[in-house]
Amino acid sequence: MRSTSEGGRAYEDRFLGMIQLLLSFTTSTLYKQILDTVRREKSFKMAASDSDDSLYPIAVLIDELRNEDVQLRLNSIKKLSTIALALGVERTRSELIPFLTDTIYDEDEVLLALAEQLGNFTPLVGGQEHVHCLLPPLESLATVEETVVRDKAVESLRKIAGDHSSADLEAHFVPLVKRLAQGDWFTSRTSACGLFSVPYPRVSSTVKAELRTNFRNLCGDDTPMVRRAAAGKMGEFAKVLELEYLKSDLIPLWTNLASDEQDSVRLLAVEACVSIASILPPEDLETLVMPTLKNAAEDKSWRVRYMVADKFTELQMAVGPEITKKELVPAFQGLLKDCEAEVRAAAANKVKEFCENLPEDIREATIMTSILPCVKDLVSDANQHVKSALASVIMGLSPILGKDNTVEHLLPLFLLMLKDECAEVRLNIISNLDCVNQVIGIHQLSQSLLPAIVELAEDTKWRVRLAIIEYMPLLAGQLGVEFFDEKLNSLCMSWLVDHVYAIREAATNNLKKLVEKFGAEWAQSTILPKVVGMAQDPNYLHRMTTLFCINVLADVCGNETTMKVLLPVVVKLAADAVPNVRFNVAKTIQKIGSQFDATTINNQCKPCLEKLQSDQDYDVKYYAQEAMSVLCDAA
Repeated sequence: MRSTSEGGRAYEDRFLGMIQLLLSFTTSTLYKQILDTVRREKSFKMAASDSDDSLYPIAVLIDELRNEDVQLRLNSIKKLSTIALALGVERTRSELIPFLTDTIYDEDEVLLALAEQLGNFTPLVGGQEHVHCLLPPLESLATVEETVVRDKAVESLRKIAGDHSSADLEAHFVPLVKRLAQGDWFTSRTSACGLFSVPYPRVSSTVKAELRTNFRNLCGDDTPMVRRAAAGKMGEFAKVLELEYLKSDLIPLWTNLASDEQDSVRLLAVEACVSIASILPPEDLETLVMPTLKNAAEDKSWRVRYMVADKFTELQMAVGPEITKKELVPAFQGLLKDCEAEVRAAAANKVKEFCENLPEDIREATIMTSILPCVKDLVSDANQHVKSALASVIMGLSPILGKDNTVEHLLPLFLLMLKDECAEVRLNIISNLDCVNQVIGIHQLSQSLLPAIVELAEDTKWRVRLAIIEYMPLLAGQLGVEFFDEKLNSLCMSWLVDHVYAIREAATNNLKKLVEKFGAEWAQSTILPKVVGMAQDPNYLHRMTTLFCINVLADVCGNETTMKVLLPVVVKLAADAVPNVRFNVAKTIQKIGSQFDATTINNQCKPCLEKLQSDQDYDVKYYAQEAMSVLCDAA
């Protein structure tokens, strides 16, 4: 009879042989036989108590690579590194990678996971010297129909390209790029477009010429999807190209793509323009780039014009101040007046940034004569998305134009937008008031905009009211306590009884911030009497708001005020008819109890909680017991 150790060794030998078979054969008949062997070995493993367990999980993972259940195959793919570590670098290269290459016919999510895993496999195949063995499966994945799989395969190829030596790039990686670029299916050609920029800086001049030729062919491909991919990667390729070839080879290709019959190709050519313009010397920009860019800004397709508007400030930085003065200001005016709302909205969103980046010597004059008239028209635009985009940036013009221009030209526009029928427009203006305040001061702001702000505090849209509340502490600190008490105090208290919970909650936190600014004495004379008075309100929601206020005000009002003024209100509410109020009493005592001395806890807090512990409502009893436990632990 064999010894236990002999049984373990035999088990190990059998599993090694089984894994070898599984990786070596892919025909369906043999594979079924191997799966049967695996499943029999699972039973054998359960019986061999002292056998080596280390290979069993690996066998299960390999088994699952061919399982009919997609999720099991996916799980196994995600653990490929574990299989590779167990097999070692030699067997991973000679068996696992060929096995994976031969089995790339699966669900898209499995292929996506495989493409991602292979990008991290360099150490698992033996490092830089052997990394090229990962190319075949990734090449196959780069040709599949599903776009996300191809994109992930290209991403992994780009990643492992950095692990190749220059010699291996020329011997293995560049031939892969050529095969993809010359493939029969458009899928391989689109994938190739994303790979040219990676090997180009590290290969010989002869190979560089071949890469440029292949990229030129892709830019003129019959299939729009390939031309679109080439246009999308052109800016990236331009950054690694020598300047002479950029001018002689790439710019003519870019010009052709920018006038392509497909607008989806033309709009991606606009994106490439940013990279090309940032590389070219200024003297070449006007002749090589600007004619094409101006055509794009007036393109018949609104999608192309939208892309120009969206990338406008990047283009502005790329072409520099002189061309901006001469060419881009008129183009920007045209986009702000575009017939399509989407284009106007994209341009409006860039107003502040465009104005900030204008040359200082012409900035104010250009804004006042060229930009501001367009902005005035957009304030009353028929499309709410255009007005909303403008409202999010228009306040930023104040620091650029200064106090006088703001008061004379911008404040009327702000007032119009504060009264706009679209809530989002009003919200965006309110959210950026501090930009104007820094320029014109709180006195001017309160005179011109405060009436409109007070009106918005009662806006029918609760999000607008919420924005006003969040701005209130800043406004209060700038106005001062006297002005605040006169104009805004009653407003802040009215929010405490708003019908929307989010408003009541924000109003409660607002009170805490106001007390932090104006002090505990101000709170005692101004805020607390009104908060305490709410405890008698017939509406139980308002009585609960009293408790919420006490929770947050206790921290800033001090121990003495909390004990003498706020605690008696809490204790009194313990007898409230509404269970929700009573269990919030328990939560409040738990929250503020740490501020009291032992006498107060024993004489006021604990008797109140003991009474609540015998309440008929389950929730009230639960929170009372929890609060009592916390107070006892603290004591």
